[in-house]
Amino acid sequence: MRVGDVASWERTFTENDILLFNQVSGDQGVHHVTPDEQGRLMVHGLLTATIPTKIGGDMNFIAREMKFQFHRPVFAGDTIKCEATIVQFEPAEQYISARTDFVCRNQHGKEVMTGHAQGIVRQPR
Repeated sequence: MRVGDVASWERTFTENDILLFNQVSGDQGVHHVTPDEQGRLMVHGLLTATIPTKIGGDMNFIAREMKFQFHRPVFAGDTIKCEATIVQFEPAEQYISARTDFVCRNQHGKEVMTGHAQGIVRQPR
């Protein structure tokens, strides 16, 4: 891994994903349990945020700080692709200090979420 590397992942959210996250998080906001005028359930912001979290997991990244900015809603049936770019990668004795900036877009190419994650990657023993 080095500065400038980009990792991506995408997923399509389902109504079942939303209902399971309702149970796990306890967030029963009306917009997550009652369909809108178009019959869609809104995906939780933190459920959307699992996409860059998954990318970090693939890097063995341990987050110390994460910031998310939500630009537009995500609904059941939307496919979200997230691209995370390594913008800092500084080896130290026992770990690597790292930061990624990420942007997540829906199937129409519109930004739904941006942000960054700061943390460490442990050095192999």
